[in-house]
Amino acid sequence: MTAPVRGASTPRTDAIPLGARSAVVLALASVVGVLAFCWPLLVDPGASLDDATVAPLVLGVVLLGVLAAVLVAFGEGGLDVRAVAMLGLLAAVGAVLRPISAGSAGIETVFVLLVLGGRVFGAGFGFVLGATTLLASALLTGGVGPWLPFQMLAASWVGLGAGLLPPVRRGWRESALLGGYGALAALLFGVAMNMSFWPFTLGVGSELSYVAGAPVAVNLARFVAFSAATSLGWDVGRAVTTVLGIVVVGPVVLPLLRRAATRARFTTS
Repeated sequence: MTAPVRGASTPRTDAIPLGARSAVVLALASVVGVLAFCWPLLVDPGASLDDATVAPLVLGVVLLGVLAAVLVAFGEGGLDVRAVAMLGLLAAVGAVLRPISAGSAGIETVFVLLVLGGRVFGAGFGFVLGATTLLASALLTGGVGPWLPFQMLAASWVGLGAGLLPPVRRGWRESALLGGYGALAALLFGVAMNMSFWPFTLGVGSELSYVAGAPVAVNLARFVAFSAATSLGWDVGRAVTTVLGIVVVGPVVLPLLRRAATRARFTTS
């Protein structure tokens, strides 16, 4: 087998191939997921989801159904036992990394694993890796709650996006691409999670509180102010950590993962 040329672009690996059916299911699931995250901007006063205690439970169940539908669609295409083994290994590593690193100034190294794993093993693999890693971490730490389906889907999008990034020459170009994507994904993850729980965090009456039925521009302004005041430092810390992890660890981990993908003979395109 010919060794890869240093500096050459790398063929896309699909450990869990995205067929036409699974791609459609994934697209529809993502649309439903975006609507679930953005529910505060879509709910009218008096609607059943206007109750901040009901909305996260109902939408959490909906998102679990969405994730289950995507996983079933992937499974119908046939999951290679080697892909399942690699998925289990990386999810276990991520589950251990997350509770160790999270909790101080937004430091959360699990995003490095999701970006690198999605980059090497493809978009479908990255999507499943995000969901399984967050689920395993929650089970390990007792962090199971109505927020978990939101975290799982948001992390799935991080891995999915990494698998969809365009091929570039290895080296500093790829590190820059993955680092920039990792920073953006880490920031958007924080924004998405903030949106999902913002309405029932502050109650009513505050200048940063959610106002059901208010114009979208009004609630968006309140949301931006809320995010800046409460979580911006954590989100920036997560982004910086992700970039540093990708730049420092990526050049070592990427060749190891690619060697594993080559030996497993996953589908390439």
